[in-house]
Amino acid sequence: MTNKLLIIAAGGTGGHMFPAQALAEEMLNRGWRVNLSTDARGARYAGGFPKAVAIEVVSAGTFSRGGFVAKLLVPFRILAGGLSAWIHMRKDPPAVVAGFGGYPALPAMLAAIMIKVPRLVHEQNGVLGRVNQLLARRVNKVAFGIWPAELPRNVEGVFTGNPVRTAILDRGCSVYIAPGDWPMSVLAMGGSQGSRILSQIIPAAMALLPQNMKNQLRVAQQARKEDYDDTVAAYVAAGVVADVQPFFDDLPSRMSECQLVITRSGASSVADVSTIGRPSILIPLGVAIRDEQTINAKGLANAGAAIVINENELTAEVLAGHIQTILSDKEKAMQMAAAALSQAKPEAARDLADLVSGLVKE
Repeated sequence: MTNKLLIIAAGGTGGHMFPAQALAEEMLNRGWRVNLSTDARGARYAGGFPKAVAIEVVSAGTFSRGGFVAKLLVPFRILAGGLSAWIHMRKDPPAVVAGFGGYPALPAMLAAIMIKVPRLVHEQNGVLGRVNQLLARRVNKVAFGIWPAELPRNVEGVFTGNPVRTAILDRGCSVYIAPGDWPMSVLAMGGSQGSRILSQIIPAAMALLPQNMKNQLRVAQQARKEDYDDTVAAYVAAGVVADVQPFFDDLPSRMSECQLVITRSGASSVADVSTIGRPSILIPLGVAIRDEQTINAKGLANAGAAIVINENELTAEVLAGHIQTILSDKEKAMQMAAAALSQAKPEAARDLADLVSGLVKE
C-alpha cells in the first residue's frame, strides 16, 4: 500500500519555508510521503528540505512587486499554477494539503479546494497574512504559531506554536556560556533576505562599544550581497572581528555558541531563539503592514528574554547601550537565556503533524 501523501504549499521567504521544512521532517519520520509545492523563488529556499521531499515548481505571482503589466498578469499566473497543481494531485492524490502562506502557496491550496482534499493552513505570526486570510474560511483547520492570534469572524484557531527544524531542535537547551572576560560571539540576522538598515546600524553600534569589549567580540552578521562590501568595511573601521555572509547554512550552531542574538522578530527567528535559549535584541520590521513582528516579539519581551527596539527609534547609540548592558552583566544575560527557554515550544512540529494526521480520520 502506498504511503499517504502530504503536499506542503509554501514559499516567498525563509519565514514560510523553515516551519514547512520542520513539518516535512516530522511527517517523513511518521512514514508519510511529502511533496513541496512552490514557485521558482520559493524553491531557492528549499535547500534544507530532506532529499526525500519532491519539489513541484508551479507558476505564482504577487501584487506587491513588479510594474503594471506584471500585476495584471498575476491572476493568470496563479490560475496557471493552480491548474498545474490540480494535474499533479489528480495523478498522485494527496491525503492532506498544508499551506504555510505566501503567494506561492495559493496554487496548490486552490487545487486542494477544487478537488475537496482535507487541508489546513499554518500561520507563523499572530496575525493572518494575506494568503492565509483569504483561505481561512476554506480550510478544515487554521493553526497558529503565535498566540493569542487575531482571527476572522467564525474561524477557530489551533495553537501549535512554530515548528523548528531538526537542526534547531538538536541544539535546544544548549548550555549557555555567559558573557565575561573571554571571547564573546554575537549573531546578527536580518531575516532570510537580510536587512540594509541592520547592516548599517549594527557595525556602527559595535564601533561605539568600549575597546576592551570590542577586543573580545566575534560578530557573525547576515547581510545582503549588495550590502556586503560596505558592511565588511564598517567592521574593519570599527576594529571588530566579523564574519559577514548573505546566509548562514550553520545558523543553529552559531546561535547555540553565541552570547547574544540581534535580529528581526520574524516568527521563525523568535522560535529559534526560544528553542535554543539565548538573550536577544529584537528589531521588528518597520514596514510590516500588519505590524506582525511587534506582536511576535511580545512573548520574549514580556518574559524578560529580549529587548525590543522599534525601528523608528533604532540608532547606533541606542543599540550600543543595550549590547553593552547585556554583555557586561553575566547574571542578566543568564536570566534572559533562561527566560527565552521558558517561551519555547519544541513540540510544535509534533502537534502540527498530529493535526495533519487527524484530518485523514475526519
